[in-house]
Amino acid sequence: MENFDYIVVGGGSSGCVAASRLSEDPGVRVLLLESGRNDTSKWIHIPATFFKILEKGVDSTAYVGEPSEALNNRPAIVPQGHVIGGGSSVNAMIYIRGQSQDYDSWGQMGVKGWSFEEVLPVFRSLENNMRHSDEFHGTEGELVVSEKGYGHPLSWAFIRAAQEVGIPYNEDFNGAEQAGVGFYQSTTSENRRWSAAQAFLRKAEKRPNLQILTNRRVAKIIFAGKRASGVILEDGASYTCTGEVVMCAGAIETPRLLQLSGIGKAAELIEHGIDVVSDLPGVGENYQDHLESTVQGETHEPISMYKEDKGFAAFKHMLQYLTTRTGLLTSNVVECGGFVDVSDKGIPDLQFHVLPLMVAGLDRPAIEAHGIAIGPNLLRPESRGTVKLRSANSKDSALFNSGALTDPADVEILMRGIKKGIEILEAPSLAKLIKRRMMPEPGIENDDDAFRDYVRQTAKTIFHPSGTCKMGSDTDKMAVLDSELRVRGVQGLRVADASAMPSLTSGNTNAPTMMIAERCTRFMLGNEAVGA
Repeated sequence: MENFDYIVVGGGSSGCVAASRLSEDPGVRVLLLESGRNDTSKWIHIPATFFKILEKGVDSTAYVGEPSEALNNRPAIVPQGHVIGGGSSVNAMIYIRGQSQDYDSWGQMGVKGWSFEEVLPVFRSLENNMRHSDEFHGTEGELVVSEKGYGHPLSWAFIRAAQEVGIPYNEDFNGAEQAGVGFYQSTTSENRRWSAAQAFLRKAEKRPNLQILTNRRVAKIIFAGKRASGVILEDGASYTCTGEVVMCAGAIETPRLLQLSGIGKAAELIEHGIDVVSDLPGVGENYQDHLESTVQGETHEPISMYKEDKGFAAFKHMLQYLTTRTGLLTSNVVECGGFVDVSDKGIPDLQFHVLPLMVAGLDRPAIEAHGIAIGPNLLRPESRGTVKLRSANSKDSALFNSGALTDPADVEILMRGIKKGIEILEAPSLAKLIKRRMMPEPGIENDDDAFRDYVRQTAKTIFHPSGTCKMGSDTDKMAVLDSELRVRGVQGLRVADASAMPSLTSGNTNAPTMMIAERCTRFMLGNEAVGA
């Protein structure tokens, strides 16, 4: 049984940051455990080929929820990274921090020290922005943030069309104002993916005091009294630590492992025959995710990315990429989009992700034709779900109920977003390229019942699960963590992934997740403190 100072469970975006920072001190030993393999697949590192990772299902895993009436009896399917780098190795590389109000609202929920003013310096310290250098952006961090690698004609057409319906152009969604449309900055460097593994783990993995074990699944955390003292793996191996265990397994796996280890709602744990270490009823509650329902149009001409990954076209693009590091494969595919206020609340409540091809749902095939997909997604869902145990067997998947669209308000915002997407599709710069609208069926937006049914039938995740081990105050009985990410009722255990968010940030969650992990290590090492 090997002993370490720190054990990090999960080698995704947050785990890479945590392992790197904790191992900077050569006097400590750090163990990083990842259930997937190393990030050696070539498809990971070429920006435009990330969809192949999801198709192959080796470096990603799909969590399948229980069928839900709110989704027309469909299950929520949530793919997540299952590889070193986690989501940052399989995502569309979009760099978004969210709105300042997101973090300020956490304070209103009783979370101390997480206002935007307090987290912005952490974001800046991580960031190496290739274009912006100002009060909102850093240039000295490890995480390279770059401009678009390609710029597809359909992406340009969307941006012009959106302006034609009154949405302003915004060249920096992470600056003073989030609202508007434009190209996303991405976590790429010299037209290659710059994942958390590239940014933080590559330099750290050479350190003799950091041990990285891949293809290892944790079965449970072990305790000496109330102190986390190590972990047991599903293969029976055990590792102990004298310092702390840091959970970075994600918003579905982290609460599952906590409950298997005796941390959760006492009555539920006892029902499964699990000894209670800390009665925390909030573990596995408060699940949130971003959902989108797309508008898709077929183009007159074969100008989209449809079938560009097949046959001679694929060979041509790969040859260009390998010889010049230019061309279509430098695209992150989801090149552009924007943020709009469709509810007149004064801040954007909806985000667009735009792809220069028609896309599949997670439970339906793509339309076989050239086209464009405009995907509106609601930024701050009211719906909440749960992640619970099926049994005390660590090999059983979580009992996952996404709760998606259970609050009717979420359906209404998506309906407004789809109407705005249709408006953009019909604006001059796109209308001249579009042969016909394929989704939703023309006219359905004029029948409220049919329109709501379309949303419930087509809404899908955009892979941002969060909130299942939320931070909160001492008086919040559903708070799992204090403001320094310590698990309540025990010692030596913290959560440093998107589970910790009390509420979702307004945009893609990769950058906020890395910020959370960075702050966690600062708390652990005594470099920063906010109190309980």
